Amino acid sequence: MKLRLACADYTFPILPHDQVLQVIAMLGLKGVNVALFEDRSHLQPSSEFANVRRSARRLKKRLDDNGLVAADIFLQLALDLNSRAINHPRPQVRRLAREAFLQALEYAVECGSKHLTGLPGVLYEGESRRDCVARAQEELAWRLEQANEHRIVFAIEPHIGSFSDTPLRTARLVRDVPGLTLSLDFSHFYPRGFAEDQMEDLIQYATHFHARAASRTNPQATLPENTLNWKRIFRTMKKTGYGGWIEFEYCWSPETTEVDNISETVRGRDYFRTLFKSVAG
Repeated sequence: MKLRLACADYTFPILPHDQVLQVIAMLGLKGVNVALFEDRSHLQPSSEFANVRRSARRLKKRLDDNGLVAADIFLQLALDLNSRAINHPRPQVRRLAREAFLQALEYAVECGSKHLTGLPGVLYEGESRRDCVARAQEELAWRLEQANEHRIVFAIEPHIGSFSDTPLRTARLVRDVPGLTLSLDFSHFYPRGFAEDQMEDLIQYATHFHARAASRTNPQATLPENTLNWKRIFRTMKKTGYGGWIEFEYCWSPETTEVDNISETVRGRDYFRTLFKSVAG
C-alpha cells in the first residue's frame, strides 16, 4: 500500500478555483477530487460539458501548473438527489444522465483522471425498492462497460439519502453489479451507529476513500474529537491491498463553520503520514 493523499476542491468553496488548487498544492497534497456538482461546485457539468475537451484541457493545465493530478472526478447532475438520479423512472431523464456520463468520461480522460465517481440512485415514492434497485443496477452495469472502454475506474459513493445507505445494502449492490467499486466515506455510516467491522468489510471493494475526523454524534469533527479508528482502517487497507487515493473531504458552508478546513486538513495530513509509517512498518 502506498500513501497517496488528496483533497476535495469543494473544501474551499469561497475561493476561486485556481486559488483552491494553489492552496491544495501548498498543503503538500498531490491529488485533487474535482467536483462536477450542478449548482454547487466551482466547476459544473452544464458549463464544463459545453465544450468538454477545452474545459478538461484547461483544468489539466491548471493542475499541471500546480504539480497536481486529478485523483477523481465526482459527478452529480443536480443539487437534489431525485431529479437527475441514474435510476429515475422517466426514460428521458435516464437518457440525459447517460449522455452526461459519457461526457464525464471524456472529461476524465482529457484531464488525466483515472477515476470517476457517481451516485448509486434513490428510492422513488410509489415504487418498490426492488424495482428502483433493479433499474439502478442496469444503469450502473452500463456505466461500468463505458468506463472500462475508456480505461477509467468507475465507483459509486454509498450515502445517506440513496438506496445504498447501509454497509449491508452497499455490499449487496457491489455483489449484484460485478466490477462496481466504491468511493467510501465512513462518515455516512459511523455517526448512525454502524459497527466498524461492518464498514471495514467494504474496503475490499474501495478504489477511492473520503476521509475526515468523525465521531458517533458528528460526521465532521476536529481531530481531537475524532473517535473513528483510523489505525484499524489503515491496517484493513494494507491487508486488502488498497491502492487508491485517500482524500480529505472537509466541507464548508455558511451554516457549518465549526471546523477550520485548512487546519483540520493539515492535522489530518500529518496524522495519516505518521499512522501510515506505523502500520507499514
